[in-house]
Amino acid sequence: MTRPALIGDIGGTNARFALVTPGEHAPRESIALPCADYPGLVEAVRDYLARVGLDADTAPREACLAFACPTHTDRIQLSNNPWHFSRREVQAALGLTRLKVINDFIAQALSVSHLGADELVEIHPGIPQPAGPRLAIGPGTGLGMAGLIPTRHAWRPLGSEGGHATFAPTDEREQNLLRHFRHRYGRVSVERILCGQGLLDLYLAHCSLKGANPSCRTPPEVTAAAAGGDAIARDTLLRFLKILGDVCGDAALTLGARGGVYLCGGILPRLLEWLPQSRFVEAFTAKGRMSDYNRAIPVRVVTAPWPGLLGAAEALHNEEVE
Repeated sequence: MTRPALIGDIGGTNARFALVTPGEHAPRESIALPCADYPGLVEAVRDYLARVGLDADTAPREACLAFACPTHTDRIQLSNNPWHFSRREVQAALGLTRLKVINDFIAQALSVSHLGADELVEIHPGIPQPAGPRLAIGPGTGLGMAGLIPTRHAWRPLGSEGGHATFAPTDEREQNLLRHFRHRYGRVSVERILCGQGLLDLYLAHCSLKGANPSCRTPPEVTAAAAGGDAIARDTLLRFLKILGDVCGDAALTLGARGGVYLCGGILPRLLEWLPQSRFVEAFTAKGRMSDYNRAIPVRVVTAPWPGLLGAAEALHNEEVE
């Protein structure tokens, strides 16, 4: 019997696991487990395997796991999760003959070629270059970012920690927001604003600047209040998307993402109705002498539920992924 391979996409909040038949890309037996329920990765994997009925005689011998953090060393420390471990020790503990560990947004990027048309929502049409570099970017627990470049054999992913680049305001409102966040955090990265917690912090900053008492205590409450007509929550959500447009446009210029920008992560599929109302596209394309360059770049939101698992399945046997 051919053993399945284990694939996983582990973020700050959830660990998503699935099985995949060698040589295929379609995940099966997909389960999301709360990271807070486990002391570490090995315990979460063992629980997953038990849930899908695999024992020592049938458990996977190869795996590809994606993590929301840098993955270039043996020691892995998740950016928004207390889990930390040695790759070698995990491989031994789980009895794996082969283990690939990749960044979660590399997995997001690698999923793009396996997505159906019904799993993408166009935000800006552009004129894509089929062999042009692609950018995957999006807010979730943090702000992830990765690129793809074509080679003769496969798409080669480019890891990035661009979410930690410095926030650059473009108008007076954002100058005031920067002063507010700098007073609180010191250096202000774009991830401080463009993530789930960042949406709440941005709302609280708007309340402070307007001298209003905040009524929202969680990011979903901000979104709900905006939908209900709360003026400050609405301004917050629209500003969040405008800043995201700025950052996506800058990242597209930096990578030369003429093949397209793919907006990933758990937040944006829930904000689809807000994107057309926002200044996202205006900010994405407002790049001075390079505005025409960015206008030609298509932008799509990925709505597939767990694209990271598709990317991990692709990475498992992609010779361009180390």
